[in-house]
Amino acid sequence: MAEIAVIGAGYVGLTTGACLSQLGHDVTVADIDLPRIEALQRGKIPFVEPELSEIVNTGIKSKKLKFVVGAKNACESAEFHFVCLPTPANNDGSTNLSFFKSGIEEISEVLQPNSILITKSTVPVGTAASLKAQLQRNDISVVSNPEFLAEGNAVNDFLYPSRIVIGAETAEEAQRVAGLYSKINAPVITTGWESAELIKHTANAFLAMKLTFINEIATLCERTDADIQDVAMGIGYDPRIGASYLNPGPGWGGSCFPKDSSSLAFIAREAGFNFTLLEHTIDLNRKHVERTAMKVLEMLPQEIHNQKIAAWGLTFKAGTDDLRSSPAIDVLHHLVAEENRICAYDPTVTQQIAQIPEVHVETDPYICAENADVLVILTEWEEFNEVDMARISEIMKSPNLVDTRNLFNREQMEKLGFTYLGMGV
Repeated sequence: MAEIAVIGAGYVGLTTGACLSQLGHDVTVADIDLPRIEALQRGKIPFVEPELSEIVNTGIKSKKLKFVVGAKNACESAEFHFVCLPTPANNDGSTNLSFFKSGIEEISEVLQPNSILITKSTVPVGTAASLKAQLQRNDISVVSNPEFLAEGNAVNDFLYPSRIVIGAETAEEAQRVAGLYSKINAPVITTGWESAELIKHTANAFLAMKLTFINEIATLCERTDADIQDVAMGIGYDPRIGASYLNPGPGWGGSCFPKDSSSLAFIAREAGFNFTLLEHTIDLNRKHVERTAMKVLEMLPQEIHNQKIAAWGLTFKAGTDDLRSSPAIDVLHHLVAEENRICAYDPTVTQQIAQIPEVHVETDPYICAENADVLVILTEWEEFNEVDMARISEIMKSPNLVDTRNLFNREQMEKLGFTYLGMGV
């Protein structure tokens, strides 16, 4: 088993460190955030992610996992160094690598000879080569090992991945990193730096395009009396297409898809290639969010003033408390602009976390929906299926339901007295 340093205790870093300790490695996770490290040392994780808390606490108890402040304190004796630092987007769509560069600068002198620096976060093509040049050390290898962690399923994605991608200069370096995953049964794809870096961006951009496509088809279904659920099922059985990412929604968002799609489009422009398909995908998603907001506004009773909109779901997807680039938040911003009263409910989000002063966040779905003129479902939480919708219909001022995730059955909702509007149904 190897001694591993993980630089960054964010979503990717914490999941990576905890799961590597689960595989039997000795892992030290470092971060500059003292309160976060102190909380992690007590086994308290800073975000919602199923199973991660249990793995972190198991690692702490077995002494396979520890947390320290400062990257140097984690890297001095490690053989492998996973760089899991933030890569936010710049205004022009490019990736801000300042966190990466400052982190590498901090540890460059303390890295042990013959150790390997591994980029885990999503970075643009050319990053590994840039880091190698920045290190100015021929005795240190740089390897690209992109993560494919879906929030809400990250632990499973790490321990039971569909593939492991390793980009390296030599086969020996790739084999050393592949050895860290020897207990995992998954295909290992070894390639060069640039291909590995582009694989991650391409995967996320492709999924974003797939979601945009099905949202556009859902709109077409609404105008032709077709049912998107039947259409999606019909094409999902085709093995060339597959059934995943065929559920329409209010738009796509989150910490990866918007940033990575914009980054890939920027990379293409810098390379002199006009990636029109991807550029249009980003624009169509923006328009779809606006179209979703219009659905809600059109369901409001026109004769009533000072109308109340109840919104269930704030996170960009179920199973997380992540609000980054959430389409739910984007929809609400459009509704707020129309000077409506908005009350929201989400199982993992409080008023303080939401940070939307114009939106009141309730901790109870019934209170949220009381006296509302329309209820809009924005996130696909399974908890919403456990709510007594007959009671919701009774306590609303006007039982109008806009179901952007198609969680509910139209006929059942109409029997309860709702005027129902789904996505493509």
